[in-house]
Amino acid sequence: MSHFNDFNNPQVAALPGHLKQFIVDQHYEHYTPIDHAVWRYVMRQNYSYLKDVAYYPYIPGLTKAGLTIERIPDLQEMNDALAKIGWGAVTVDGFIPPAAFMEYQAYRVLVIAADIRQLRHIEYTPAPDIIHESAGHAPIIADKDYHEYLSYFGSIGAKAMFSAQDFELYEAIRALSILKEMPDADDEEISKAEELVAYRQENMGAPSEMALLSRLHWWTVEYGLIGTLETPKIYGAGLLSSIGESSSCMNPGIEKLWYSIDALNYSYDITKPQPQLFVTPTFQNLIDVLEEFANTMSFRKGGAYGLTKAFESKNTCTAVYSSGLQVSGTITEFKVDGRDNPYFIKTSGPTSLAVNNKQLPGHGKNYHTDGFSSPVGKLKNIHTPLEDLTEEELENIGITKGKTAELDFESGIRVKGTIKTILAFLGKTQLITFADCTVTDKKGHILFDPSWGVYDMAVGESVVSVFCGAADKAAFEEIVYKSETATHHAEYDLRTRELHKLYQQVRNRRQTGGDFGFLGNVWFMLQKNHHDDWLCALEILELLEHEDVEPALRTEIRQFLQQKAKDEPELKKLISDGFYLIDHPVEQKLVF
Repeated sequence: MSHFNDFNNPQVAALPGHLKQFIVDQHYEHYTPIDHAVWRYVMRQNYSYLKDVAYYPYIPGLTKAGLTIERIPDLQEMNDALAKIGWGAVTVDGFIPPAAFMEYQAYRVLVIAADIRQLRHIEYTPAPDIIHESAGHAPIIADKDYHEYLSYFGSIGAKAMFSAQDFELYEAIRALSILKEMPDADDEEISKAEELVAYRQENMGAPSEMALLSRLHWWTVEYGLIGTLETPKIYGAGLLSSIGESSSCMNPGIEKLWYSIDALNYSYDITKPQPQLFVTPTFQNLIDVLEEFANTMSFRKGGAYGLTKAFESKNTCTAVYSSGLQVSGTITEFKVDGRDNPYFIKTSGPTSLAVNNKQLPGHGKNYHTDGFSSPVGKLKNIHTPLEDLTEEELENIGITKGKTAELDFESGIRVKGTIKTILAFLGKTQLITFADCTVTDKKGHILFDPSWGVYDMAVGESVVSVFCGAADKAAFEEIVYKSETATHHAEYDLRTRELHKLYQQVRNRRQTGGDFGFLGNVWFMLQKNHHDDWLCALEILELLEHEDVEPALRTEIRQFLQQKAKDEPELKKLISDGFYLIDHPVEQKLVF
């Protein structure tokens, strides 16, 4: 992407490079008149139904997020509105990896899939689309407690450990969601893709931190209810954007449980309605549960626990020493003492060293191309940790630039060489670099040989944190794993383009008024060439009823739709809901 449009929004402008790579242009001009009609139908349904069951800020929230019922939102308008509450929005191509999604949230930027569901998936689509992302997530952002939760969730999720299996599942889900939105997808291919998702879901092994966090995300951000078990209100975006499930979820048959850390034990299936839902009394409770889970995560526990998770992840991870030194690379080995405290760690492949999430000059992955290894722990017979010794105290034990020193660790590791530099930040020593250096373990095995070059020794009594990803992502140029599969974009045949024109003519009449008799011609063309259409017919009927004109034409269209609802049971609810909205029109003035 050569140009980067930040929409003049401070949150979007502040995004780091490794997140910008997922952004695509919205291409507003690609939305067809049918797309806008789908948006309008779903939004009017939502509005009509949700004003009673959605958590209260939903309706004013639409306005605060720059959304209208009439047409698909334009990203610039959304950004202008969201900027007022300290958020932004960008469009992406379908599902993006969970770690990147989380990080966007931490930067207070909503990720919106640019595509919109097809008319035949109007009630629900497993693929992320602009209805779900903007009409679902955006309206509730105006609630301060809720958006605090969302960005806090993002910052914790961005540090979560994920497994190799998580990636495989992400790829399978992405592929299935793309297939399902293709107009000519082969049934056999779809069932193969569904089997692969099921297979990978069943063979995940123990769920990773990211998998567990995504459960908490699902049962709150996507499918959460708030209030009491008896009369909860909806705040989850998955429910807010599904005209099917937003009504069915209130049935007594769907079990309602109090939201607590136990929600971790409930896995979910994105292709089916939810068998149970969780109710939180307050948004603060969401933060408390998240905090309880965060306390069990590697980035807070560190030590052998965190290093084990990093080792299993096989991805770039960062180990943080108690001195503040951050070592980012693929952790392939570590040794622990009898009390399970790590005393040696090793990475393989490109590694970088950082302090405070800023790479140390000269210590990027181009310098540490083949990995990095270092002892952890205290020196023998010296009570104070090495990182906390003053310059004077270091000199007293022979650690001075230009001198040869011998360091004996409690673990039995010995480091002997000439000190080139001592690096210290914020009152702690982080790194000592040696020339002519030999490192041995307690059995005398060579861990570093002088012929290998200069030895950079990390300083720190313990490993206090381990998290996924690099400390300085910009310097590490983390190309967050990006999928090769692109979403599908339709080519329209002549017949479909004609249908688009008919939808546009109805929209024009609704916006500018004028000769409503003209809609008789549109209806005639629909009857002649597009007998399977129901939504355009419904829109014509709505206008004629609203203006109270053309009674004979109204009767004809209503009978056609009633017959269609009888002949095609899958359209029955959509058509009868459409009739309901004609008789109980949504008042525009409430929305703006």
